[in-house]
Formats: sequence, C-alpha cells, structure tokens
Amino acid sequence: MINCLSMFFAVSMHMGLEGNYNYLHPHARCQANSLISGIYYNSEDNLSFYSGLEHSGLEIGLVTGYTNSKIIPMIRYKKNNLFISPALEEGDNYGIVLGLEFIIER
Repeated sequence: MINCLSMFFAVSMHMGLEGNYNYLHPHARCQANSLISGIYYNSEDNLSFYSGLEHSGLEIGLVTGYTNSKIIPMIRYKKNNLFISPALEEGDNYGIVLGLEFIIER
C-alpha cells in the first residue's frame, strides 16, 4: 500500500554537539511498504530530501541538505512518537539527536 503525503512535525534536542541547531522540523513523507522517501526542514535550516527503507521502527537510507557532504547516510530509530538518531558535526564531533514527532495529517 502506498501512503503519500503524510505530514509530520518534529521537535528535536541536539546532545553532545557544539553548534546552535534548529529544533523545529516540518516533514512530509511517502511510504510504499518498507520504502520511504520525503522532505523535511533540517537542523541546519536547510531542506533535506531522503530515501531509504523502514522496518520495525528502524529507518536507514540517504539524505541531502547537510554541510558535511551533498549526500550522507541516514539512520533513525522511532518508537511511537520518540526518535533517536546519530549526528556528526564538522570537525568529527559526534552527538545524538533526540526528538518527538507528531502526525499532522495522513
């Protein structure tokens, strides 16, 4: 089954990182079985496009819109409204992004 244009809104917290990051993330997604793709307003105040796979709350794929590189790997684990994702800042500083994501429209 294809579910397109699900709308979400997320609030995030960036732990272990030095920069000042956006914490509000509107997000639109299409999903067909385990295939996912979408667009969101990222932590660096840019639009990010992503595509990947989702299984049992684990999302893996590729994403654009970050300063580290044009395309970077994406991994996120989501349980109910909570999510966690690794983060990398320039200068090889690693951290974690924790957040809450809410469905606006399905």
